[in-house]
Amino acid sequence: MKKTRQVDMVQGPLLPKLILFSVPVVLSGVLQLLFNAADVIVVGRFTGKEALAAVGSTSSLINLLINLFLGISVGANVLVGQYIGAKDRENCQKTVHTGIMFAFFGGLFVGIFGFLAAGTLLTMMATPANVLPLSTTYMQIYFIGLPALLVYDFGAALLRAAGDTRRPLYFLVISGIINVVLNLYFVIVWEMGVAGVALATIISEGVSAVLILLCLSRQEGMIRLSRKYLHFSLDKGIRMVKLGVPAGVQGMLFSISNVLIQSSVNGFGATVMAGNTASLNIENFVYISMNGIYQTALSFTSQNMGAGQYKRIDKILLECLGIVSLIGLVLGVGAYVFGGTLLHIYSTDPQVIKIGLLRLSIICIPYFLCGIMDVLVGCLRGMGYSLMPMIVSLIGVCLFRVIWIFTIFQIHRELFVLYISYPISWIMTIVVDICCYRIVRKRISEKRVMENAAV
Repeated sequence: MKKTRQVDMVQGPLLPKLILFSVPVVLSGVLQLLFNAADVIVVGRFTGKEALAAVGSTSSLINLLINLFLGISVGANVLVGQYIGAKDRENCQKTVHTGIMFAFFGGLFVGIFGFLAAGTLLTMMATPANVLPLSTTYMQIYFIGLPALLVYDFGAALLRAAGDTRRPLYFLVISGIINVVLNLYFVIVWEMGVAGVALATIISEGVSAVLILLCLSRQEGMIRLSRKYLHFSLDKGIRMVKLGVPAGVQGMLFSISNVLIQSSVNGFGATVMAGNTASLNIENFVYISMNGIYQTALSFTSQNMGAGQYKRIDKILLECLGIVSLIGLVLGVGAYVFGGTLLHIYSTDPQVIKIGLLRLSIICIPYFLCGIMDVLVGCLRGMGYSLMPMIVSLIGVCLFRVIWIFTIFQIHRELFVLYISYPISWIMTIVVDICCYRIVRKRISEKRVMENAAV
């Protein structure tokens, strides 16, 4: 790999490198959301609030179905990062090729399932009858392009593990521009509605997948992808699954709670669904910016873990916590302050805007707490402890929200009561994650002392 494209994570001052690494990751996430928001804006403006509700109501269900494999991409990131830190070329190469195989065939499997089960699953979510056909169409077309989506995500994770965050950003810019142009053409010119938006999405995802594969095949160094070595390594697959499945299951559990919340929102009708969708799209910009710091903490921790730089991991955690808190507070409060203007982009309906502002006021202002929670989880996963944060999130976030929906919300069926479960669950989970981190660091330090004594 060319030196200018790689951030050295195990030596030198941390803060400048954390910023250098994280900025392209954050921009990639923001751009991806901008292009996704184009889907929502185009259908909301040119097709109507039923189409807006249809596109928005599928997001939690789509995330539920693909989060397991996205979690395995986290396992690939951690494993490759640790092998790079340890300078283990052979095992790194096996992990790279196994990861790409996982992405393609996993995407194919889930894509077929999602296509066939779309209508049934959306019906189970209590999607209103006037929205259901549009939601089903969008979801079925979306899942056709799932193999390409996962190939890009796995490829980007491999590049991040090696310290390259710029080229995934460049590829995303290219595919995103294609997505926006096709959105406008299919919806406005061909009047295809939600089908046009979904078709534009899968075409652009195909472009990004091709670009990431070309990049890896021309890569120099430990993460080079070669067609003749493209096979599934069982032991690397098992390790990837061991590290990644807890992350994927955690994402699925988050999605289950979000599906239940979306189902509760659906019960209020299309106007509330549209307001919720518009607000959620704005919140996603805050979340994805903070998630870039989670990705940074994950990658830096995994390489330093492989290199045996344990004290440096503590510094990574503290500095990432500071960065994510600043980002979360500035963007979260800003999203609410300018919420009326931002929501007007998605819909001109006053009721839709009112509902959107309510959600922003409850979730966006304390959103930095979610960022703190994720950075703690990123460091734990980077050290190779993925099951522990999954269990904590299962209890502190998912189980808590499910219980909240079936108890408190049933007594007080108000949107405020539904939304307030988010910040409460973040606070509970942060407290436990801090305790987990202290336990893991102590365990690692004791293990190192024992290894030194043995030598």
